[in-house]
Amino acid sequence: MNLKLSTNSQFTIDNSQLNITGSKSETNRLLLLQALFPNITLANTSNSDDSEVMQKALKGNEEIVDIHHAGTAMRFLTAYFAVNEGREVVLTGSQRMTERPIKVLVEALEQLGAKISYEKEVGYPPIRIKGQKITASKVNIPANVSSQYISALLLVAPKLENGIEITLVGEITSVPYIKMTLALLNDLDIKTSFEGNVITVYPKQEVASKVMTVESDWSSASYFFSLAALAENATISLNSYKKTSLQGDSALVEIYKQMGVETHFEGNKMTLVKQSDFKPENLTLELNNTPDIAQTIVVTCLGLGIGCHLTGLHTLKIKETDRLEALRIELTKLGANISVTNDSLTLLASNQINPDIKIGTYNDHRMAMAFAPLAIKVPIIIENAEVVSKSYPDFWEDMKKLGFNVSEIL
Repeated sequence: MNLKLSTNSQFTIDNSQLNITGSKSETNRLLLLQALFPNITLANTSNSDDSEVMQKALKGNEEIVDIHHAGTAMRFLTAYFAVNEGREVVLTGSQRMTERPIKVLVEALEQLGAKISYEKEVGYPPIRIKGQKITASKVNIPANVSSQYISALLLVAPKLENGIEITLVGEITSVPYIKMTLALLNDLDIKTSFEGNVITVYPKQEVASKVMTVESDWSSASYFFSLAALAENATISLNSYKKTSLQGDSALVEIYKQMGVETHFEGNKMTLVKQSDFKPENLTLELNNTPDIAQTIVVTCLGLGIGCHLTGLHTLKIKETDRLEALRIELTKLGANISVTNDSLTLLASNQINPDIKIGTYNDHRMAMAFAPLAIKVPIIIENAEVVSKSYPDFWEDMKKLGFNVSEIL
């Protein structure tokens, strides 16, 4: 499905209100914890494809578990099945998933005594996992890998006989996501510590019954920050968000303040207001802790006619696609002057945006949604637009609610 997006000239968004479902990151963590501790009840969970795949895998009993494009599920389930004594599964996914490395996590689990083998290429899915009783507790893992590897170990740790002590070797990536995992464990009265480069989770076989309410997804909110920045005037209210959030992408508040968007909190409602046309000539950001919002930010900068230099992006090369290369290709089609390295992106300021360009999405939900706000400036075509269901199935309907013209084309 290809969608053409456009808006009227002098586009404004007046007092619009949207309900965003729960964070995919929090939901998938809590689904795994619920599988370990069934007396947990979850509320406001994500309706994303990734979370549905995760839930199905945790509740099923098939030998072959196919998680399609869901990278988070691949990492979390690798750890879950490794400690699920007596269960044997083959964990696989889409073609792209078989190209995304899993070796660092497998080696960490093997240090603990896990039994995991590769069905095809060493270091990549599909993998065969024979669940074991794990008694070892100490493990070393590179600190600059995806935080999902580390979170996967932390989530299963309470059920290990001796808990876990992880030593992170080198500079740590995506600290907010590690802290999110630890905070969710703490909410269940599971004792943890994070001192220097050592994380400890203590064993706890049972937890008290509790309802865990998932905060709405900040990554999904990023596209509305972009809309507010690009519109002539905008007031957009989003439910349900907390001023003090576990999600690293809440850094959007301070980042978009630099692009004229003010954020106000009242109860569980967050309201974005376009304050002015103030914008910097160039935006320099280190996104080591929040790489998932890089695509949204660079597209916003293109729409505003400003340059940016974004660093700390090394994990983007192993996402649903090589996001840095995908951004370079698609932004160049729009007329942008952009260059990328293995961990950075530089966009030069320009007021020229080519209209009616077809944006490839590379089976990547964030490519589709990050480019959509540009329709405020020029008509744009999003190829394979249904890919948004991976994290935000209602995205196109919500864009229509805000006044965008959205039509299906061949």
